[in-house]
Amino acid sequence: MLSAFDAYAQDSAVDEVIVTGTRSTARTVTTSLAPIDVLSAEELQKSGKQSTRDLIATFVPSANVSNSGAGASFAFKTVSLRGLSGDQTLLLVNGKRRHNTAVLFVNGTTQNGQSPPDLDLIPSAAIERIEVLRDGASAQYGSDALAGVINIILKEGAEGGALTALAGLTGKGDGETAQASANAGFGFGDTGYLNLTLDARTTNHTDRGYKTPNQTQLYFPVNGQPDPREASANRETSHPGQPQVQLYSLGFNTGADVGDLSFYAFGTVSSRNSAAYLTFRNPNSLNNNVSVYPDGYTPRLFLKDRDYQVAAGVRGRDLLSFNWDLSTTYGSNEVGYYENSLNASLGPQSPTYFYLGTLTFDEWTTNFDLNREFEVGLAKPLFLAMGLEYRDDTFAIEAGELASYVNGGYRAPVGAPLAGQVTQGGSQGVTGFPPFAAGEFSRDNKSAYINVEQAITDNFEVSLAGRYESYSDFGETTTGKVSARWEPIRNFAVRGTVSSGFRAPSLQQQHYGSSSTIGVSFPTGTVLYPVQLLPPDNPAAIALGAKPLEPESSTSYSLGFVSRPLPGLSLTLDVYQIEIKDRIMQSATLGPNTVVSNALASQGLNPQQAVFYYANAADTTTQGVDFVGDYAMTVGDGRLRFTFTANYTKNEFDRITAPPPELAAAGLVLVDRIKIGDFTVGTPRDKEILSVNWVQDRLDVTARFTRFGEITQRVANPLNDETVSPTLIVDLDASVDLTERLRLTVGANNLFDVYPDTIRPANRGNPPFSFWNQYAPWGISGGFYYTRLAWTF
Repeated sequence: MLSAFDAYAQDSAVDEVIVTGTRSTARTVTTSLAPIDVLSAEELQKSGKQSTRDLIATFVPSANVSNSGAGASFAFKTVSLRGLSGDQTLLLVNGKRRHNTAVLFVNGTTQNGQSPPDLDLIPSAAIERIEVLRDGASAQYGSDALAGVINIILKEGAEGGALTALAGLTGKGDGETAQASANAGFGFGDTGYLNLTLDARTTNHTDRGYKTPNQTQLYFPVNGQPDPREASANRETSHPGQPQVQLYSLGFNTGADVGDLSFYAFGTVSSRNSAAYLTFRNPNSLNNNVSVYPDGYTPRLFLKDRDYQVAAGVRGRDLLSFNWDLSTTYGSNEVGYYENSLNASLGPQSPTYFYLGTLTFDEWTTNFDLNREFEVGLAKPLFLAMGLEYRDDTFAIEAGELASYVNGGYRAPVGAPLAGQVTQGGSQGVTGFPPFAAGEFSRDNKSAYINVEQAITDNFEVSLAGRYESYSDFGETTTGKVSARWEPIRNFAVRGTVSSGFRAPSLQQQHYGSSSTIGVSFPTGTVLYPVQLLPPDNPAAIALGAKPLEPESSTSYSLGFVSRPLPGLSLTLDVYQIEIKDRIMQSATLGPNTVVSNALASQGLNPQQAVFYYANAADTTTQGVDFVGDYAMTVGDGRLRFTFTANYTKNEFDRITAPPPELAAAGLVLVDRIKIGDFTVGTPRDKEILSVNWVQDRLDVTARFTRFGEITQRVANPLNDETVSPTLIVDLDASVDLTERLRLTVGANNLFDVYPDTIRPANRGNPPFSFWNQYAPWGISGGFYYTRLAWTF
């Protein structure tokens, strides 16, 4: 006979009703035809993670977070599933598509070229649960669902709520974080509810630059003698670490029944200001003017992010015996760029604060969905769902102020170490968006889908899905999916899926262009160098072989089993393979090279740059295994629960696009060993998570052990490749109920303050900007220690 706790663990934690991956309202985790993880509100509240993104990476075995990025990429961390890119996972809120960020993740590492939805802008206190579908679902939901779907379900309680406050800092005493949230439910009428959430968080910068004071020379010699300032110069000029962030969010979820109709609406509004240090500019260099910054300077980039999503709809029944849902969703993300730096080409009169421009992405989606059951004489009624969708996307670039992008032609003066040489134009760090890059770009998309689910017998069922899409900018596509589940014996089932999918190139990938100064890997080491991102339709890019982007297409296979061999124990194992054709990738850094310089000069661009652009550059195959085991038991008066999850993923290239003739003639390749390595070995091949939770009386303790497999960071010179060793990260939290409504929690993320491996001096940059390997998913800020107080009412 099951204990009360065993029954709860088996029936509630495992068999919660899900809404992701199916249009039916009667599916549970174990009866799903595809693997789904459900993260409950309790799990979300107990964790010390402040962001929704980090919560998912903590609990889902195949989810990884990219913590590396330069330029504007520092503020936007991405989460990826099953070894694919962040924009190859679709994000839903209450089952409706969430809009993407306006920013293109450019100067990162393993996740370049993405503009995924920003999970951090959804207040975690507003979330009832998160459902993560680890399976291709383009035939059900449309573009982007190659790796799977993340569906965030918002709270809809009509009464009660909670107030929480968190304070913490790192083991080095920086990164001070304060977070407060309030959630409350209100009822109105007989059936109405309004659930509101306010969330505020401020996080200070972490500085891990004290490990990189390896600059041997800041000042050029004077008359053949060392500059006297050299002896006392501050060489701790690098400030890598997490950015400074202020984030304010509001979330709401409301609904009411009026007769036979159910009206609903939900949304989020967020404001985030972020700031981060970029790479130091030496005093005597072509990107400095000593009359403005006698000792050099470190640019500081500021991003002002304003984001909102509002959805509204109505559901009804008995439209030709169909249940129906008509909804519309509008989302917008606007990011303004500002910078403290210098435009050396303007000489001593250069301003030191610049407005660089603004990016905006808007998405308006309207859906009409139908579903009903039909008696067909089989084990269960046939379930039919179908629907239509119309989506309109707009991406806009607003140019920055003139001083942020102009080249004033200033030359280093006579008597200076670099006398007569042309100084670098545009604001340093990130250059402002020039007028030729500005504009507004839009497209629309129409789609229709059909989904059929049928239990053939009591222990065998199948699902079929098909979708047609028509895009205004590149044409039509059709995808399909077939799934089956067979339970030959009680408490043991086999499930499998075959599906096709696609991902449309984002408007950002098609039209975004920018210029910045980043660390470029050369065979002799990493050097700070200006780099221009060219849109594929830019004439300079076309001169270098760029072509219009086409959609990515995929074929996915998965096979797995679900088992409940003992009371309180559940096991799932899923094997998958995802083949992607015409994968969109960021090219290798092209140049500096005469051919590249000539292409830039022909369009009036600075020829003293390297460039890159986006292209359908390769076909890839991703293979992997997901395992989830959960066991709950009683121990005396307490409850003990073990959860073990593991993922193994291998990425390979099946085909790499040959360099176009324009690049081949210049001795350049479209995809180099660095880009190949980012995909194949730049993320952990394996990841394992063991969580142990003990609850007794008023005490609740969780220990989590996460092991990341080996990572390799490739650079231009194979002899200088870096390795991040397999690493174990321990998280620990302990909560005590001080009263029936008041709970105190103390905890640690990365309890033992573990850092990634250090990197070679040649790869730290010149000037240096890194010491620890930034490919590590757990970041370079070390341990975070916190206290949280929660009051429920």
